[in-house]
Amino acid sequence: MTAINPVTDLSMDGDVAVITLNSPPVNALSANVREGLFEGFKAATANPDAKAIVLICEGRTFIAGADITEFGGASRGPSLFDVQEMMENAPKPVIAAIHGTALGGGLEVALVAHYRVAVPSARLGLPEVNLGLLPGAGGTQRLPRVAGVEKALEMMTSGRHAPAKEALEMGLVDELAEEGKLREAAVAFARRCVAENKPLVKVRDNNTKVEAARGKPEIFEAFRKANARKFRGFLAPEYNIRCIEAAVNLPFDEGLAVERKLFGELVTGSQSAAQRYSFFAERQAQKIPDVPDDTPLIPVKSVGIIGAGTMGGGIAMNFANVGIPVTLVEVQKEALERGLKVIRGNYERTASRGGITAAQVEERMALITGSLDMNDLAPVDLVIEAVFERMDVKKDIFTKLDAICRPGAILATNTSGLNIDEIASVTKRPEAVIGLHFFSPANVMKLLEIVRADHTSKSVIATSMKLAKQIGKIAALVGVCPGFVGNRILAQRQREAQKLVMEGAMPWDVDRVLYDFGFPMGPFAMSDLAGLDIGWVKERSKGESIRDVLCEMDRRGQKTGAGYYDYDENRNARPSPVTEKIINDFIVKTGSNPRTVSDEEILERCIYPMINEGVKILEEGKAIRSSDIDVVWQNGYGWPVYRGGPMWYGDQIGPAKVLEKMKEFQAKMGDDFKPAALLEKLVADGKKFSDL
Repeated sequence: MTAINPVTDLSMDGDVAVITLNSPPVNALSANVREGLFEGFKAATANPDAKAIVLICEGRTFIAGADITEFGGASRGPSLFDVQEMMENAPKPVIAAIHGTALGGGLEVALVAHYRVAVPSARLGLPEVNLGLLPGAGGTQRLPRVAGVEKALEMMTSGRHAPAKEALEMGLVDELAEEGKLREAAVAFARRCVAENKPLVKVRDNNTKVEAARGKPEIFEAFRKANARKFRGFLAPEYNIRCIEAAVNLPFDEGLAVERKLFGELVTGSQSAAQRYSFFAERQAQKIPDVPDDTPLIPVKSVGIIGAGTMGGGIAMNFANVGIPVTLVEVQKEALERGLKVIRGNYERTASRGGITAAQVEERMALITGSLDMNDLAPVDLVIEAVFERMDVKKDIFTKLDAICRPGAILATNTSGLNIDEIASVTKRPEAVIGLHFFSPANVMKLLEIVRADHTSKSVIATSMKLAKQIGKIAALVGVCPGFVGNRILAQRQREAQKLVMEGAMPWDVDRVLYDFGFPMGPFAMSDLAGLDIGWVKERSKGESIRDVLCEMDRRGQKTGAGYYDYDENRNARPSPVTEKIINDFIVKTGSNPRTVSDEEILERCIYPMINEGVKILEEGKAIRSSDIDVVWQNGYGWPVYRGGPMWYGDQIGPAKVLEKMKEFQAKMGDDFKPAALLEKLVADGKKFSDL
C-alpha cells in the first residue's frame, strides 16, 4: 500500500488499483481530499500493472459532499474539475464503490466514474438546493443524462437522497453489492469490465434521455406550476431547473457553462449566504458552553405525557415514531379516546400517502398506552406535562408528579411562556425540571425550545438536547422569561400589526407585506387559521377589540367560513367588507386619524422591534447566541430560510439602520420602540448582531 497523502492510499488488488479515501468524519471534498484523488488517479493511470481502478472510502460514508467551510475562501491544490477530468479520461475502467451517502460533490465525483457499484443501504443525491445552491461540478448536466429529466428535476429541487435500489432502477448505479462486501464486489466488477472489454462509459456523452425531452418545454412548465408554492421566494430551485433545461437543449460543454454561471450567481448571493449560515447555526445551537460533551446522560426508555389533546397527542407521536413507549394520561375517558383516535388518524393518513406501512401504524399505536391514572407514570424516565396554560393547574400537576415519579426521572413542561422556576418550586427536585416547548402540530413542527430553569441540572439539559435529535427535532436552549425566545419576539410583531390596522392599514395589507417578505402567511391569516376564539370567552367579551366583535358575530376564522377574511367553500381567503367596516367603526370611535401606510413602514414596524427584542433577550442572557434566536424563528415561526433569521437579517440591514429607525419610531409613537441599551452599544462599537 502506498500513502498518496495523509487522507489517501493506493494499493493493488491483483490487477486492480484501489484508491482509498479516509478523511473523517464524512470524506468531504477538502483540498487534501482533492489532492489525494488527483495524485492517486494519476499514479494508478500511470501504473502498467493496473488494468482498472476502484475508488472506495473508509469510515461511515462515501464522499458526502463539498467542504462548505472552504466556500468563499482562496482555492488550494487541484480543483474538483481537475480531479473529474483525471477520472473521466482515465484510459482504464474507473469504478466508484459507494456506501453511506454519495451527496453533492460526492455524487458528482461518482458520476465521472465509468461505472458505479453500491451497497443496498447507500443513498445518493444532489442536495445543494438546501444551501441555496446548485451542483457546481457538472451534476446538473450529468444527472439528467443518467436518471432522466423528470427524476433529475425532482431530486435536485428537493435535495432528496435516493436509496440505492431506486438509484439502480434509474441507472444511477450499475450494480448492487452485498452489504459489508463492497470492496470485493467492486474489484470483481472491475475485473469483469476488463475481461469483457466493457466500454469506458462517459456520462457526458450519453444524450439519449435528454434528447427525449428536447422540444418539450411543457415538462418544465408543468413542473414549475406544480411546485410554485413550495419554491416561492427561493432562487435555487429555479436555477436548478434552468440548468436541467440547458442539459436538454445545449451540448454538454455549453450546458456546463450555464451551470457555472448560475452557480456563481447563487454562491455570491444573499440567499445562499443565509442558507449556509442557517446550516451552521443549527449545529452551533447544539453546543452549550457550560454543559461539556461528556456530561452524563439520563437513559430515557419510557415517556409519560399528561394531556391527550392536540399537543399531547402530537408529542406522543414523536416518541412512538422512534420506538420509545409512551403512557398518555387524561382525566376523562372521552378525552383519552378522542386523543388516541386522532393519533391513529394521523398515522393512517401518513400510511395512505405511502409514508409508513399499515404494519408500522399498528407498531406505533401499540407503543402508546392510554391511562386515566397518573400513578401509571411512576416507572417512566421522562414526563411531559401538556395541559392548558394555567399556572395553578400546572403547579398542581407537578406537586403530584413529585410524589409519584421515581427518583432521577425528568419532569418537563410544554408551557409556551409560563415561569418554569415557579412550576419547579412546588417540587423537591427542581434540578429535574425543564421546559420542553413543542410547537403545534407537534408531530410535524421541527422546533423544540428547551427551557433551562434556575436549578435545571446539566445532565437534564444534555439529555434533553440529545433526545430532541433522537426524535427528529431541531433544538435551541433558552432561558426563563415571559414567552421565552419565540413568543416573546412574536409579541412585538403582533402588537405592531394590531396598531397598524388602527392607523389605516387593513389586515390584508399587513399580511401581504409579510407574505411577500417570505413568511408562509401574515398574522391575521394565521389568526383565522388557528381560530379567533382561542382564549376568547363569550361571557367576558365586551366588544373592546376587533377580535371580540368578530367572535361575537361568529366570525371565528376559517372553521366558520369567516374571520378577518371571508372564505369560500375551499377556504380561499378574500378581503372582507364586514371586517373593513368593523375596523373603520373602531377608528372613528377611538378618534384616530387614519392615513395611508406604506409597505415599507409595515415591514419596518413589524420586523425591527423583533430584532430589538432579540437584542434584549441576548442582553439578559436568555439566549446563548444570536444565531440561536434565528434557529428558533426559522424552525418554529416560518421565518424565510433565505433571509437567515431576524438577527442575521438585522446584520444585512445593518444595526445602525435598525437603531436609527427605532429612534425615529420612538419619537413619533412612544416607548414601544425604545432601543435596547445593547443595540446602542453595538452601533457605538461598530459591531454586528453576530458578534453577540
